[in-house]
Amino acid sequence: MSTTLTQKGTAMVDSQALQLALGAAQVSDAISRYLSKALKGKGYKFATPAALNFLSALECGDNYASEIARNLGVSRQMVAKTVKGLCLAGYLEQVDGIGKQKKIIFTTTGELLMSEARQLLADIDNTLTKQLSGKSVATTVTNLNKILMLMAPLNSP
Repeated sequence: MSTTLTQKGTAMVDSQALQLALGAAQVSDAISRYLSKALKGKGYKFATPAALNFLSALECGDNYASEIARNLGVSRQMVAKTVKGLCLAGYLEQVDGIGKQKKIIFTTTGELLMSEARQLLADIDNTLTKQLSGKSVATTVTNLNKILMLMAPLNSP
């Protein structure tokens, strides 16, 4: 383990966890930007990285704002605002649900968008497998899931 000093002499210990977090975020951002660009090229003009990240968190069936908010760790107001924009974009719709709650479901256009996104992700899989080997990619995914499980107790209240 090495330590570097800032200009003011504060010690900064090297951390593989920091490198992992930054690297994973960069990979996620690169994939989101690629998907957005490719999908916009296919006519999905509102397929921004933020919209795609939100849509990817939804179930294929019925969704409710309170569940989405809880799963994403955001407010229901933020979910409502995002859903409204995605409804205007034609990717989602709200229909009557249980009590006052509205069901949030994909439109046909939204389903096609997500299907094309999944195909683009499969194309990335093929490229990664050719460049890195399928076993290497699978091992990386397995190790990321193990790290996530190891982090869970550290994040519990």
